[in-house]
Amino acid sequence: MAAKDEFGEPIELDTGTRVVRITNPHKPMFPSVGPAKEERTKIDLARYYLAVGEPIMRTLRDRPVLLERYPNGVRGTSFFQKRIPASAPDWLATTTVETINGTPSRALVIPDLAHVLWAANQGVLGLHVWPFRASTPDDADEMRIDLDPSPGVTFDMTREAAAHTRDLLAELGMLGFPKTTGSKGIHIYVRVEPGWDSFAVRGAVVALARILAERHPDLITDKWWKEERGERVFVDFNQNAPHKNMFGAWGVRPRVGAQVSTPFRWDELDSIDPEQCTIDTVPDRLAEQGDPWELMDEAPCSIVPLVERFADDLADGVPDAPWPPVYPKMPNEAPRVQPSRARKPDDEH
Repeated sequence: MAAKDEFGEPIELDTGTRVVRITNPHKPMFPSVGPAKEERTKIDLARYYLAVGEPIMRTLRDRPVLLERYPNGVRGTSFFQKRIPASAPDWLATTTVETINGTPSRALVIPDLAHVLWAANQGVLGLHVWPFRASTPDDADEMRIDLDPSPGVTFDMTREAAAHTRDLLAELGMLGFPKTTGSKGIHIYVRVEPGWDSFAVRGAVVALARILAERHPDLITDKWWKEERGERVFVDFNQNAPHKNMFGAWGVRPRVGAQVSTPFRWDELDSIDPEQCTIDTVPDRLAEQGDPWELMDEAPCSIVPLVERFADDLADGVPDAPWPPVYPKMPNEAPRVQPSRARKPDDEH
């Protein structure tokens, strides 16, 4: 067991609402960042979040989060933590979240930047964010379009899929806000008008995925089963299933290069390089260009056209798309059987 303060005396950082104590501040978290391949430490992580404090709070305020913890940095062991223990500081804000099966957990809520720094001090590399605010848990106010590249798909192909998604959203009267995932994909967020739950938002994204796959069958797929996707970009509609959460904007990914899930403008689509968006470069980028998502809350969109398309599909006999395996069988869902294992008519005796 490491000795107390093995990595330096605690450093206190003022977040504007509270002073947060960073213990073992010089503990290495990322071993290979930037051209010089230098390590970055826990205090570097905390100071990064101070540098992006304003935009990250726009995306996190009043939202529950799941913590992805790497107590000894990205090369150590990791685990997900949904439940905040009773021993945590009494100033932490929490709320109760439930799984689809009704299992409750006491989850962290982010009302201010002090909570982000508290998480960073726990070795959290990644806040996975719920698509609702704790104060309005029945309203899923974010439609999250996850463009997930299958093996063999280049980032240029993912860029092309993002452009088609942007154009379809505009056709439907919606405004999408893109970000890098911090790895190989692209996420596009749409602020949703109040009044819709996660079931409706997921159905809307199922409909969106079907339209994209119909229009661009060689590039984009809505097939849930990996064996059916080929070398195409998968629109992962199940990221919008109830109680799902996604890696948050401005978060530092648990990768050795400390890549950041970085919001960008649409006119950067052809030039954005996810590998170069790191804990070192993103603060300067933000200072020079501002927050590309600054106006998202001012642009809530109606998802009625997509909700209606999903309902029309059901009425025409098209079943719901498959749900993740941890979810119970859902109404209108087709048999949840991997296609290669499904019983075929000539298998009947």
